[in-house]
Amino acid sequence: MPKKIPIRQCVACREHREKPLLARIVRTPEGTVQYDGRGKVSGRGAYICRSRACLEKAVKSRALSRALETEITQEIYDLLDSQMKEAEQQ
Repeated sequence: MPKKIPIRQCVACREHREKPLLARIVRTPEGTVQYDGRGKVSGRGAYICRSRACLEKAVKSRALSRALETEITQEIYDLLDSQMKEAEQQ
């Protein structure tokens, strides 16, 4: 029997995609917000397409802040952007 691939929804564009195609952003129990490249970090997670357009849309609409239930500063968005770019290059 083939393994089922979970489907998740991007918080910015609201499209449903296979979980490996999305980037997971997590708010850890300590309250920090970070990119979770492996999907294993504990905490409240939200998924976003691996595109700059969706990240910009999430910033503008504050969708990521609502999903993670925390305030996200522009510095954190910039850090997430650079971490997502770095992960794509690997």
